[in-house]
Amino acid sequence: MNYFLKFLALFAAFTSATVFAQFDHAHRAWDELLKKHVTYISNGNASQVSYRGFAQDRALLKQYLDSAAAVPEANYNAWNKPQQLAFLINVYNAATIELILTKYPNLKSIRELGGTFTKPWSIKFVKLFGRELTLDNVEHDMIRAEGVFNDPRIHVAVVCASIGCPMLRNESFTAEKLDSQLDDGMRRFFSDRSRNRYNAETKKLEVSKIFDWYKKDFTKGHKGFNSLETTLAKYADALTDDAAVRSEIRSGKLAIAYLDYDWNLNDRR
Repeated sequence: MNYFLKFLALFAAFTSATVFAQFDHAHRAWDELLKKHVTYISNGNASQVSYRGFAQDRALLKQYLDSAAAVPEANYNAWNKPQQLAFLINVYNAATIELILTKYPNLKSIRELGGTFTKPWSIKFVKLFGRELTLDNVEHDMIRAEGVFNDPRIHVAVVCASIGCPMLRNESFTAEKLDSQLDDGMRRFFSDRSRNRYNAETKKLEVSKIFDWYKKDFTKGHKGFNSLETTLAKYADALTDDAAVRSEIRSGKLAIAYLDYDWNLNDRR
């Protein structure tokens, strides 16, 4: 019996090591789906998603999510921080697509999912580390967990399948490109005048509601993000072409207003 238990332990260790070695940190399967079904619009500052196309490739989407679910938590903990963060962002976005597909095409917004007392982000369906998690668990308990990553730019990376949210990129996040991808995402988001803009009539900077909901994430000092004002100053060149307005943004003296959020599905029909 002892030999049998030892064999099982060795087999489990071998299986775990094999999964660890085989996991694709380039996330190629997810990357191929994104390139196939995500189209950039608004000069590359927003995107639309072919949920119909994803539905046709749903088996491939599930295979990718299954490969992520097969990663043991101990192996994840051994990865470097960029590998971990890229993994969680990709899983979150792929799982969001899968959630939409559970009711597509019979829904106009992600907020139609769930129940009377359950929001879509509170549905347990994301399989990770031997547990069934919610999207909220992945975003708030893992990605936004205090002292783990502390990078506020994740708010332009994890997306909610809505027109108002930052664009879903047509490529996977990878550890090697993560920093440049997050910075690029911020610049693209701030360059989209439907979601972030200067209003010459009111003399106010009108920005996405995201910066109201998660304002505190932009105050933690990570990579110089000490406040919302310093964040806006950092990306002033993306917010406006007007040099005088850029100067005002960088001074931190402009009043800030938050735009209504468009929860309609970002569907390319």
